[in-house]
Amino acid sequence: MHCCGPRSVTPPSVTQFSITSPLSLTVTFNLNSYDPFADEGDPLGDNADVGSTADYIHIRIQQRNGRKTLTTLQGLPKQYDPKKLLKAFKKEFACNGTLVDDEKMGQVIQLQGDQRAKISSFLVENGLEKSTIKVHGF
Repeated sequence: MHCCGPRSVTPPSVTQFSITSPLSLTVTFNLNSYDPFADEGDPLGDNADVGSTADYIHIRIQQRNGRKTLTTLQGLPKQYDPKKLLKAFKKEFACNGTLVDDEKMGQVIQLQGDQRAKISSFLVENGLEKSTIKVHGF
């Protein structure tokens, strides 16, 4: 015997059900899944061209041993010569660096130390948009 009225005979659906308490409060749970990024698609695309102007320029820091770090720069547009950039970075930031050939990202510039902020400001001052530069790190 129920004090609050008859209960529904139909079973709840799989994605939504209600609980009726003795005080006739109804609580409804919505169990539908929602993907907030469903309409975004793949950010790099299926046929992303490495080094094209549509890609981002990634500046990352990697921990070596102890306090030593490496800063890597990847995804430069093809119009920029990595050798000339490396030479300018080494002179401007007073650090050593090298070019590394990567299978995925093409040529990667590696610099000794944490040079993320310096590289970012250098690239912005020399005509690259700040929105195309992604700085990763700790």
